[in-house]
Amino acid sequence: MNTTKHKTIMANNTPDLTKQPPRSPRVRLGGYALLPRMLDKGRATLAGKNGEYHYNCPNDQHFLSFAGIDADALKQQLAAGKGDGEILEWITANAKHKHTAPEIEVWSAWVERRAPDNTEGRAYFNDLHSKAAPNREDITSWTDLLDVDDYVSYGGKA
Repeated sequence: MNTTKHKTIMANNTPDLTKQPPRSPRVRLGGYALLPRMLDKGRATLAGKNGEYHYNCPNDQHFLSFAGIDADALKQQLAAGKGDGEILEWITANAKHKHTAPEIEVWSAWVERRAPDNTEGRAYFNDLHSKAAPNREDITSWTDLLDVDDYVSYGGKA
């Protein structure tokens, strides 16, 4: 692919995470929670528009581990300008851990409900929660916290 065409493709598919958050961890692609958010962060990182978001963060690593996908290999696919459907095809073909649709559904439901499971994680969670939405008692999972943090980081009121 020539460089000009590559830059055009990347510009058309790249969210600017300095102006808007990535997709919610609840949004699914191929049944996988977290994946669309990770793709947004990867594309934005490649374009230098990731702001405070990090590709291959611990949350992304939950997906990578479950599917058996290498973060750098996935990033190369994003750099090639592939859309979400093409990325999903690549993941399906290259995942070391092949899962059925029901297994993916169970895993994604677990992701949505996952809460801190140790004292250090709980302290970090509580700190972020108190900053983003101190009066919200319904923030119980990492997914809840990411959603509310994204919302308030771009001007919303918790």
